[in-house]
Amino acid sequence: MVKVLLTVAAAYLAAIGAALLLVPAQFGVDAVPDDPSSELIALLRLLGGPFLGIAVLDWLWRAMQPSPGRRAVLLANLVGFGFVAANDVVGVLTGDARDLARVFLVVHLAFTAAFVVAVRQEHVRSKGAA
Repeated sequence: MVKVLLTVAAAYLAAIGAALLLVPAQFGVDAVPDDPSSELIALLRLLGGPFLGIAVLDWLWRAMQPSPGRRAVLLANLVGFGFVAANDVVGVLTGDARDLARVFLVVHLAFTAAFVVAVRQEHVRSKGAA
């Protein structure tokens, strides 16, 4: 399950990172103005780099055996997706988010739930190995 989860997360995060770097204004549809400033575009592109970095981390750790390092990667993903999902929830409930946020909310909640399960399984495996 962890291998599949990290593979899917890596692909998702790579797609988001690439979109932020290559087509930031189009990716930000309904959130970015029609004529965005060059500073806003630069900021969106700046955010693409960490997404690609986390995607690489997930990709490289996907086939690793349970270990403290793999648990750290799983926890980092849980924290990241959890905060993004919480932000989506607030935006959707208050009406402050763009319409597309409803789709991202479902995706981010699914990733958060999957990483909760993965972290719990990793914890159980590490206790069993001790």
